[in-house]
Amino acid sequence: MQRYKLILAYDGTLFHGFQKQPNQRTIQGVIEDALLKMTKGKHVIVHGSGRTDAGVHAKGQVIHFDYPGNVIPAKNMLLALNALMPRDIIFLDSELVNDDFHVQYSTKAKWYRYIINQSRFTDPFRRNYTGHCPYKLDMLKMKKAATYLLGKHDFTSFAASGGQIVDKVRTIFYINLEQNGDEIVLDVIGDGFLYNMVRIITGLLIDIGHGQKDVEDVEKIILAKDRQQARNTAPASGLYLYHVFYDDLPKKYNLIAKRD
Repeated sequence: MQRYKLILAYDGTLFHGFQKQPNQRTIQGVIEDALLKMTKGKHVIVHGSGRTDAGVHAKGQVIHFDYPGNVIPAKNMLLALNALMPRDIIFLDSELVNDDFHVQYSTKAKWYRYIINQSRFTDPFRRNYTGHCPYKLDMLKMKKAATYLLGKHDFTSFAASGGQIVDKVRTIFYINLEQNGDEIVLDVIGDGFLYNMVRIITGLLIDIGHGQKDVEDVEKIILAKDRQQARNTAPASGLYLYHVFYDDLPKKYNLIAKRD
């Protein structure tokens, strides 16, 4: 069997997350149904680089699967799958890879983006693609607070209940906030992320920008290892899995190395 690696984007609004679930519309389920048609009834398991939750989007999700039968050129595989996809999923790239490549375990880093909409009222055309926060936020405080998250930490305080991972130590290589019109764009790159971690980080930075918490509270919250210390979780609608790195992280995205 030949292993394929594909990059895809999707609008997560009408999906119940990435992972296949009984009687639910999921990214994995839709792709596996397409492969079932292509193989005339053979079940092909799709592996994802990460399990995005219901309502979360992706611009650079990566999957792999082992395709039975004759080898199909990578470009033809992309075309065939796109022909079977609904309008809220698109494959962007395809390549043949060796059997030792694993879409999850070969990862060097992941990049998540969160978009905060600052308009006074919820924009009906952006409500599914941003997290709405109408309050004035102090960007300088938010940026300063974000620097406390850089580096290797136990992120227990930033993990929602329901996750099954015991080791909650992760490394954040890069974090940045930018104002873009009435939107704030938060980019976070790390070696891995816990359940709802980026949404909880976003919620905390919003609380700090709104004056509900202090910049110095970030360090205390990390050390507390207590989920109750960072209770605000930003909505799923503003979160995007933006890119997955399989090669060494570019130097411009490694703020730890620059700091050292």
